[in-house]
Amino acid sequence: MTRVEFIEFIREFRKDLKEDKSSWRNVTLEDFLEAIESYTEDVQGFYDNMQMDIDADKPTWENFKTILKGASVYE
Repeated sequence: MTRVEFIEFIREFRKDLKEDKSSWRNVTLEDFLEAIESYTEDVQGFYDNMQMDIDADKPTWENFKTILKGASVYE
């Protein structure tokens, strides 16, 4: 994923929050940041469970996208 693709993802991600807030678990900034922290700790487990050969310790735009999407619904 390129930086430009990530920008487009953020644009659509923000639009989704605005138009479908009910599908998000963490709609306040405080809750969302807490979920980002928790999901970032657990994301390697997600990759492993999905049998994805991804190293969460290597920062990429794709990893950041996965963390943001996960944090929108993570409890």
